[in-house]
Amino acid sequence: MPFQVLIAQPHSSSTQFLLNLFREQGHQVRHAPTLAEALSLLEEAQPELVVVDLHSTGQGWSDLLERMQSHFPQTKILFTSAYPDPQQELQAKERYGTPLFLHSPFTRTELEQALARLEHPESKNTPVSPVQVRLPRVRFPVRMKITLPYVLLALVLAAAVAFVVSQVVLDTIEERFTNQLIEAGKLTNDWMVKEEDRLLETQRLLAHTQGVPQAVVAADAERLRTFALPLAINYQVETIELLDTRGASVLSLRHRQGGALEDYSASRGETIFSRWDFVQKVLARQVDNGRDKYAGLAQTPWGDIFYVAGPLVADDGALVGAILVGKSLPTLVQQARQSTLAHTTLYDFNGQPLASTLLEQASLPLNPELVSVVLTRQDKDSLTRPLAIASINYSELVGPWEAREFNVTADAARNNNDLGVIGVAMAETFLARPSQITRLQIFLLTTVALLLIIVLGVYMANRITRPLLQVVEASTKVAQGDLEVQVAATGNDEVTVLAHSFNQMISGLREGSAYRDLLGRTVSPEVREELRRGFASGEVRLQGHETVATILISDIRGFTRLSETAEPTTILTWLNEFFGEMVPLITAQGGVVNQIEGDTMMAFFGVLPRPQRPQESAYQACQAALKMLETTAQLNVRRTDRGEPPFTVGISINTGPVTAGGLGSNDRLHYTIIGDTVNTTTRLESLTRQFGEESSALISQHTLFALRERRHEFQLESLGVHAFRGKAEQLLVYQLQPAPAGIKERSG
Repeated sequence: MPFQVLIAQPHSSSTQFLLNLFREQGHQVRHAPTLAEALSLLEEAQPELVVVDLHSTGQGWSDLLERMQSHFPQTKILFTSAYPDPQQELQAKERYGTPLFLHSPFTRTELEQALARLEHPESKNTPVSPVQVRLPRVRFPVRMKITLPYVLLALVLAAAVAFVVSQVVLDTIEERFTNQLIEAGKLTNDWMVKEEDRLLETQRLLAHTQGVPQAVVAADAERLRTFALPLAINYQVETIELLDTRGASVLSLRHRQGGALEDYSASRGETIFSRWDFVQKVLARQVDNGRDKYAGLAQTPWGDIFYVAGPLVADDGALVGAILVGKSLPTLVQQARQSTLAHTTLYDFNGQPLASTLLEQASLPLNPELVSVVLTRQDKDSLTRPLAIASINYSELVGPWEAREFNVTADAARNNNDLGVIGVAMAETFLARPSQITRLQIFLLTTVALLLIIVLGVYMANRITRPLLQVVEASTKVAQGDLEVQVAATGNDEVTVLAHSFNQMISGLREGSAYRDLLGRTVSPEVREELRRGFASGEVRLQGHETVATILISDIRGFTRLSETAEPTTILTWLNEFFGEMVPLITAQGGVVNQIEGDTMMAFFGVLPRPQRPQESAYQACQAALKMLETTAQLNVRRTDRGEPPFTVGISINTGPVTAGGLGSNDRLHYTIIGDTVNTTTRLESLTRQFGEESSALISQHTLFALRERRHEFQLESLGVHAFRGKAEQLLVYQLQPAPAGIKERSG
């Protein structure tokens, strides 16, 4: 029979799947992804069935369900959830009656069963078979996920090999050679820039050497020589010129050609420098864009030199001269050759070679028109020309030779700072074509590699998925309640870590089950961890042992009378609210709630997770009691606002010897404490009735004695000596209250 169905859930893939399932069953389905739409459709369509996600009811969707219960009580509720959640389902049943539950992944069979139970509610009472663990169907196995990348990689590799082979066969050696020549040209240009930077660094070091400006002003050539010569040797520069403000040489150091590393000649008084344009800029203190360094080419009696020039200033910023650091052009091309393995030639603007690493320099001149073309098209491309020297054929890549200006932009440098033309040449030593290796051989090799990759992928996939399947099988058994399963953990990869983690999880579940048997869920995670360590180290024993502990017992006075006037479910709700407030207070003070019977609770201090001195356990119990009284007062305010009767709580605290250990049978143990101290604490709690409707806490003289000097942190009022049934000795009893603020401050 078709239903009017309202699916009130946000958009998701599972929601769409549900829509399709209901439509396949012939039901009329409406979808409301937002709360406002759901409320509107509820009034308009008045559906017979509303489908809501279990875990979204706390986000405003509960308003929809409350509206539906009040206005459309005949409408059924179907809750969906991504996983079973007994606690949430129990709350939903208590709040909304007996709704149906449908767990993901949704199937057509489960939906049909849920709708059948909706049409025939009496079927809910029929016995059901044990729950079978249902796993989603594997649509894309992990084995395939692992193997497929190998296959794709192999295909890509085969295609890449075929492409490379085709390129090797079809591309010409000349094209590859041209690419190598262009690369050599770029390397040479980069090397020239770096060499210019090295010269600039030497110039800066000398300009910033203390005493150099004073020596230039004093024309002290000998002193300047002591400054400049070590730098020249260390940085392997060939010339250093120290000039005064007129451009005359105060000291010139020049390396002797063919001499040792430290063989430099010194001279002074030369005035040729003042005629050079880049020196004039330095002496004129010309500064562009914040930079005052210049580079240039000088043809001098001692050779063609590439210089980097910069100002020399005194401490007060006044110009006292200039410093030029340079290298000869033959040295530059030789060093470029060593760095790039390509022959380098420097040409002037007329195409005449200035320096070259090729043997016959006289046969190298460039046509001036070619030089003009190179300089004109330098931003677009370079030119290549053939050379034949000493029966060796070369190809030379010709481009502009630029000196980087340190005071101008990059565009200005390309236009205004050309020193000539640079040529980079390589011998045309053609390699044999790879025609001897046929395409057939390469494709056969590729096919074999492809098969090996696939076989390796399948093998690795099996190695990975086999333990994963073991984990899946073990997980199924755990879901059925079997906590004795183990997964074989062999190897040293992440899957092994997963197996170890799974085994540790099972161990933790078994361990947690044991601790719940011993202590229930009334201890904090910290106490539970200490308890685990105590059991492992032997500090905590299940067999009975004597110790000194502090016992706290609380009771809601007059609760029996309250129970007679309220429904059992209401009483249970009240108690859960009360203990939900009190138990955390006990655990926060290091106590263990050992027993809850009706409205009575017993807790102990100083036994678990590790034994404590009586002073510590008594202090913690007293602190917990005061917190309980304070929290009870706050709870009573809320209960009064709700029209519920307030609680009157009586608390008793006693310190003394007890016997602690596991009580029960072999398969069901409960960790507890017994002894006369526990009985006395129970009798002591009965004295709280003398306070009537006021909540109170009493402690014995043994607890007072255990507190020692810490008793001053509380207000203790003696209630005299009391005798208790079953005990021969009488006991001093005190009422426990918080100490006044002033006393707390003095004790602190």
